[in-house]
Amino acid sequence: MDKLWLIIKREYINRVRNRTFIVMTFLSPLIFIGVILLIGWLTSINSDEVRQVALRDTTGNYSQQFESNDEYNYLSIANADLENAIEISRSKEYYALINISQNTDQEVKVEIYSDDSPSVGFINAIEEKVSQQATQRNLINVGIQPQTLEENRVQAQVELQTYSGVTNSKASSWIKIAMGGAAGYLLMMFIIIYGNMVMRSVIEEKTNRIIEIIVSSVKPIYLMLGKIMGTSLAGITQFAIWIVLGIALVTVGSAILGVEAFQTPANAQVVAQTQNVDQMQAIINDIMQLPLGTMISCFLIYFIGGYFLYAAIYTAIGAAVDNETDTQQFMLPVILPLMLAVYVGFFSVMDNPNGTVAVVFSYIPLTSPIVMLMRIPFGEVEWWHIALSVTILYASIFLVAYIAAKIYRIGILMYGKKTNWKDLYKWLKY
Repeated sequence: MDKLWLIIKREYINRVRNRTFIVMTFLSPLIFIGVILLIGWLTSINSDEVRQVALRDTTGNYSQQFESNDEYNYLSIANADLENAIEISRSKEYYALINISQNTDQEVKVEIYSDDSPSVGFINAIEEKVSQQATQRNLINVGIQPQTLEENRVQAQVELQTYSGVTNSKASSWIKIAMGGAAGYLLMMFIIIYGNMVMRSVIEEKTNRIIEIIVSSVKPIYLMLGKIMGTSLAGITQFAIWIVLGIALVTVGSAILGVEAFQTPANAQVVAQTQNVDQMQAIINDIMQLPLGTMISCFLIYFIGGYFLYAAIYTAIGAAVDNETDTQQFMLPVILPLMLAVYVGFFSVMDNPNGTVAVVFSYIPLTSPIVMLMRIPFGEVEWWHIALSVTILYASIFLVAYIAAKIYRIGILMYGKKTNWKDLYKWLKY
């Protein structure tokens, strides 16, 4: 065990002292913030462009609905025939040509001509404008004033409550989806990033022939476990630094830009307090009703279990090859369960957290860390489901670690031959 501790210490120190590790640890939060600012800036540039749209309304009933704004400038060319209107729009490079040519009590024919397909928002806005005006005209024709209809419209207010009398918000499901999705996605990214880090470390030592010296005094199983644990501690250190830097950047930003920059205007606050206080209280109730204790504890348990399970596989792959290019043939069986778990989580768990598909995949070790973390926020998971899932996961770690160790102890000393699946099967028999 002393040797195992020395290997863990060596891997951790080598990792945190690495120049790339240090640079990316402190630079990643700045890059993340920079990307967000860049996207916002590019979006603002894109939205500043006013698009020219030609409008040909042969019915004369809808042109008044198309008022120019900061995004679209509508130009009426009702006097031109369709062919000339198309030619004018093409020659002047208009964003689109709207042609309204047929008007009946039940249908209005609207055609949109453009070089490229217009955005979905633009098309929906056109449909809404024309449909609204046509509906109002029909109401007037049958003696109903649209204003009277609007004044007598009844808005149903849906209030969600539990059987115990606690009020929930309409965003309750979205909050659970966001919490579960964030936990599952974070775990998947940690496994991929730091699993690849372990694999590259093994390949590097194998290529440099350092591994031959190390295994002369340390058992391969200790070396493999030391690499996994040392790299995981380095990853946890990096995440901790990112959290501290994130809090510091938010604090500094608040001090530089002023507290007012992060607050809504006074009038907006008054309106929010008078109109949305009940909804905000319901959202807070939703968050407080989540099984936060179970979520946090299970995240740590599945975080450790999922990482060790996949890290053992990554270590075995790194020992079986001579360079990173050769790992591609082995990566699909590793990435596929992770991607499958995410898709099952979003398309099955979110719809029915206790459905057959969700339950089965929360027991399979390669998918259970992600799927179970997505099920737990819904608060409908029996405790024995979690216990059984965790038991299977950690039992699988010992099995996978045993198999990975057999591959590792032979693969780290194999050079000059491209390994395939048949070779791995043979190594398991030694």
